[in-house]
Amino acid sequence: MTDTSTPFAGSSIPERTTLSEGFEISRIVTGLWQVADMEKSGTDLEADVAARAMLDYVTDGFDTFDMADHYGSSELIANYATKLIQQEHSLGKQVIPRIFTKWCPKPVEMTTCVIAAGVQERLDRLGSSSIDLLQFHWWHYENPNYLDALRELERFRQDGVIANLGLTNFNSDHLKVVLGEGVNIVTNQVSYSLLDRRAAESMSDLCIDSNVQILAYGTLCGGFLSDRWLGVTEPESGAIADWSKMKYRRFIKAFGGWEKFQMLLTSLSEIATKHGVSVANIATRWVLEQPAVAAVIVGARLGESEHRADNLRLFSFSLDEDDYEVINSALQKSDKLPGDCGDEYRKAPYLTASGDLSHHLTAGEKNYPRSLMDNRPSRSCISSHTSWEEIGGFSRAVREGDHIFVSGTTATDHKGKRVCEGRIEEQAIFILDKIIGAIQALGGTAKDIVRTRIYLTNEEHWETVTRVHGRYFFDQKPANTLIVVAKLIGGYEVEIEAEAVVAPLIGD
Repeated sequence: MTDTSTPFAGSSIPERTTLSEGFEISRIVTGLWQVADMEKSGTDLEADVAARAMLDYVTDGFDTFDMADHYGSSELIANYATKLIQQEHSLGKQVIPRIFTKWCPKPVEMTTCVIAAGVQERLDRLGSSSIDLLQFHWWHYENPNYLDALRELERFRQDGVIANLGLTNFNSDHLKVVLGEGVNIVTNQVSYSLLDRRAAESMSDLCIDSNVQILAYGTLCGGFLSDRWLGVTEPESGAIADWSKMKYRRFIKAFGGWEKFQMLLTSLSEIATKHGVSVANIATRWVLEQPAVAAVIVGARLGESEHRADNLRLFSFSLDEDDYEVINSALQKSDKLPGDCGDEYRKAPYLTASGDLSHHLTAGEKNYPRSLMDNRPSRSCISSHTSWEEIGGFSRAVREGDHIFVSGTTATDHKGKRVCEGRIEEQAIFILDKIIGAIQALGGTAKDIVRTRIYLTNEEHWETVTRVHGRYFFDQKPANTLIVVAKLIGGYEVEIEAEAVVAPLIGD
């Protein structure tokens, strides 16, 4: 929680907050994702020059940095900067940068070796024996291997190799699943801004209830939420060169377009004038004041663009009731971004720099290999690798022509482990992911599902499971039957089956 008992006189340094016992950070985190943009020509930044730029941030109290495995050479720069502080900086070892990094593996099988290699690469690049905060990202929930990864990362945390474990771009449902598996999560890094208020809904409630804190990125929407863009004509697509602005231009479109965006900027400018600060200050302060938000991540182009003095003004004022009334009035005229946190990386419309996942992943991974049936060219099937499929002689799913039939499915992973024991909502989430993954492996999508059947052993659970079903299928509404039974084999409390009608497979 934010330490409000020790205000920083004259806002000489940023406010601080505690993520976990003994781990205090700045509430303004310097984000280094633009290092990748600065290096997209193929030339790495000069490590010593970039590292000394980091030292300037540390000296001014901005001692917390966010980076990732795919943010170019950012981890190497952090390594160099830490050594410089230890060797020659006047503050010496009294100043220890707080380093956040991310591991964003491709959606492949998460073996112990793969996970250990991912962690070791972070340690090697950072030149450290422990990672302050490792944040895990997963691309497709239909691939359940993310739980294998997080269970193993939790063991690394317990061993001290990872000091704190976080997530990035997880939605509310799957944060629940992770927590239900007993993984100790302290943060979820998600997009949160005046344009993107998805985190203000179920995510904030869940984080508050679960003692998980939000690290907000995209707060300034690539710099669009600033005085610079007030009264400016909408730029042509070809006039935007950097990835950040390419991405957040899509957010502006989803917000309702440039005209509504300008209305918001005008309102923020009025409030900024009142407090004697910048539009960026107002936009950032609004996020900082939201429940569950520990810190905001403000991007920096090391050695090129620095805004530390302006960011310090964030702690010289608070928004009052009149300010919120003005902001809310502007927001009421805008559109809400669709879905939950992180959906921009998992479903259309993809609110990414490229408008798809092409600069992140080359192609979507199929969770289960498809097998053709002998002498039945129209039939194919997949297995989810549970032991009873082989013993009982059945498939997780079968495709005959343009129809897919998914067997009754429980919250059991490929190792036979029950997922989220005793937590009915989380089990329903896992089951529907598993069903959709099976359908995808046979050439369909979630939108092809035309019927579901839900079996419950406890009538009291009907609303919980129905609400999960509604979140998955609110826009397609398949036929559904909900049945309360005396007992399910294996002592399970919920089982779901599904049918889908799809277009012919290419090549069939």
